[in-house]
Amino acid sequence: MALSTLRDHLADDGFVLSSWCGLRDPAVHEALIRSSFDAITFDMQHGVQDVASLELGIGRAAMLGKPALVRLALEDRANAARSLDFGASGVVMPMIGSAEEARIFAEAVKYAPLGSRSYGPTRAVEVHGLAGGRDYMRTANRDTLALAMIETRSAVDALDEILDVEAIDGVFVGPSDLSIALSGRGELDPYSEANSAAIRRIAEAARRRGKLAAIYALNAEDARRYRSDGYRLVCVASDVGLLKSAAAALVEAVRA
Repeated sequence: MALSTLRDHLADDGFVLSSWCGLRDPAVHEALIRSSFDAITFDMQHGVQDVASLELGIGRAAMLGKPALVRLALEDRANAARSLDFGASGVVMPMIGSAEEARIFAEAVKYAPLGSRSYGPTRAVEVHGLAGGRDYMRTANRDTLALAMIETRSAVDALDEILDVEAIDGVFVGPSDLSIALSGRGELDPYSEANSAAIRRIAEAARRRGKLAAIYALNAEDARRYRSDGYRLVCVASDVGLLKSAAAALVEAVRA
């Protein structure tokens, strides 16, 4: 049976809650995939994922019936297409600051006529349970999501132009970096009024154009708020954060 993609989960105004994984350990991957999250996101920008762990992690997610998303390293267009060849359902490119940067990114991950992605989805065909490469190509441009990360002042200023790039399926907000950029003083404050207003504006702009609004949330409270703001894909917490918070809660409970 074919693996459901993120696009499938998002159909009919669906909502996707994804785990966030920066560690390479396969046991951590499996624990997150087996949990109640709808999907898993592998972080190659600030996490310690490498190509080998990414390929195995995407395959493991597929075997357990969950779609995978990849947050790439800065300007890593080579691994953007490669992640899709491994079977990922979407890729997120950090620090997109203009429509031209968005077009260059999308060009790498969409097949013609939308882009110039090179053909070679052998692993993706197996991961998605398809009969062959033609079946994969037939729906790949629709089913594999290209998300431009909005986390700079230039990206906010160029938001409408970025969303108007045809091959961009949506935007992904990084609240921490966005708050640093919008502060004008290099200060981290993801809960500032300026940041909160920008986050709401980004979701509304995406909605008007029929594009996906996605975001990273530090905790459940933030995730609920972002969902009410109109975000339909929310990545919450992280593998390291979950381990630390669970350990701290356990120790506190025992010593209470």
